[in-house]
Amino acid sequence: MPVYPFLLVDAFTETALGGNPCAVVLDADDLTADQMQQLAREFNQSETAFVRRSAVAEFGVHYFTPGEEIPLAGHPTIATITALLHTGRLPRPTHSTAALALELRDGPVAITVAPAAGGQPHLINMAQRRPEFGQLHEPAVVLAFFGLEPDDLLPGAVVQTVSTGTPQLMVPLRDAAALRRAHLADPAGLEAYRRATGFFSSHLFCLTGAPPAGTTFARHFCTPPDLPEDPVTGSATGGMAAYLWHYGLLTEPTFVAEQGHWMGRPGTVQVRVEGPPTDIRTVHIGGTGVVIVQGELRL
Repeated sequence: MPVYPFLLVDAFTETALGGNPCAVVLDADDLTADQMQQLAREFNQSETAFVRRSAVAEFGVHYFTPGEEIPLAGHPTIATITALLHTGRLPRPTHSTAALALELRDGPVAITVAPAAGGQPHLINMAQRRPEFGQLHEPAVVLAFFGLEPDDLLPGAVVQTVSTGTPQLMVPLRDAAALRRAHLADPAGLEAYRRATGFFSSHLFCLTGAPPAGTTFARHFCTPPDLPEDPVTGSATGGMAAYLWHYGLLTEPTFVAEQGHWMGRPGTVQVRVEGPPTDIRTVHIGGTGVVIVQGELRL
């Protein structure tokens, strides 16, 4: 009977049961795509990561939601590196920052791991792909899916698909009150719309933090069979950062993004945009992870 080690890791937090949980399955080389999809449904997390050997990077990883494989994700990347450090598959850096690559579905991405003292979690940084600014959407159509009105949009802003590896719908709102009112008012309509227009999920955000440290606060919505709301979303945070920098809504390219506080799972993402607003090269997202479960799958 094949045995696969797995860990459950909370990402973008230094505290267990905060941030965003992710199941990480190790030594998954001989699992088929169908098996990985079935296991992702079984774990029923926002994403499940499957770590494999790679000929072009230190490790290969596939990311699955309960409903589909996605090309790039942030919190599973933080969780995967945390799991590899925890199990000794990746040496813990002690004196200088370690650099490596993960081969994702569409090619490698660069990762750095900073040294940590006193048993603290390592800060893990991921360089996402060059942003792509896609379709503009009619605000009234999109906002209705979330029970909102056109006046809830940030004045002068656009609703747009942006990808730093996974296409996400960017919906900037005028304030935290509008963000708190948002809900999945029409899941079936949103699912049909996303399939017709080619984005993965929806990122709603405002330009205030939950605690004062944050520059942005966000909520991330998905449609069944995926979980309806994602606590802390790394890939969409990258797309949000590219959007904000591109449209001149940030004064500095480095900031703190917050998410999950209203779900009881507060998470913090360290963000840095690289390149001028008209030619963004990449977005770096960083955070820590905490292992809360370790076990074996027997298939």
